[in-house]
Amino acid sequence: MKIGNCEFDVNNHTYIMGILNITPDSFSDGGSFNTPDKAFARCEQMISEGASIIDVGGESTKPGYLPVSAEEEIERVAPVIEGIRKRFDIPVSVDTSKSLVATAAIEAGCDMINDVWGFQADRDLAYLAAKHNLPCVVMHNRRNMNYTDFLPEVLADLKQYVEDIKKAGVPNDKIIVDPGVGFAKTYEQNLEVIRNLEQVRDLGFPVLLGTSRKSVIGLTLDLPIFERVEGTIATTVIGTMKGCAFVRVHDVKENYRAIRMTEAILGKV
Repeated sequence: MKIGNCEFDVNNHTYIMGILNITPDSFSDGGSFNTPDKAFARCEQMISEGASIIDVGGESTKPGYLPVSAEEEIERVAPVIEGIRKRFDIPVSVDTSKSLVATAAIEAGCDMINDVWGFQADRDLAYLAAKHNLPCVVMHNRRNMNYTDFLPEVLADLKQYVEDIKKAGVPNDKIIVDPGVGFAKTYEQNLEVIRNLEQVRDLGFPVLLGTSRKSVIGLTLDLPIFERVEGTIATTVIGTMKGCAFVRVHDVKENYRAIRMTEAILGKV
């Protein structure tokens, strides 16, 4: 798969997507990198630690988050994306559910769209991605948690999301799926979807796993947000073993080393 100017061997390796939140209120690092200088320094650090993609977000998606306008989100992410493009040679993803924000991000130089609503909240987003031939991360999410048969319904939802963006013109080779750990799922359901990542991969698309510092780890280990590195690493190792192409994390160095070791054991290095 090509993202920006880089080729990714999504069938044989697991790559790091480094999280860069340009927000005051994200659940883990809100306010830490919400000025350009701080954002660029953090980007440089993540690249040095092994990140292959930088994912820039301007709106928190934590439980109970306060939505921001497209204009405010653009003001947060567009200058940072433009600055990253000028300073670093790395693909940049924009984490947004709004086509207006994605338009500004594309003008600033982003290479991929990562939507926590699976391109369902703003249907223009898929047409925009198709127009610019951009890869899409299609994440599972719902407005409710009324499952009758959890895992088959998650897979069916993802299939439907994929069909929808394909109808908008996005080709198969530009689609990545994300099972949506931490979104519209109970603690037990989050564990179940991680346990069955190979079924997500069987949909036929590269899989992105996003578990970094999330509540499923905090609840399992009874630990606060900044003490969830080891728990995140455990999920990264599972994801690598089950064939995930990407993991989206805050703690790049530690997860990169875990991937390298896991791939060595699996004979992939």
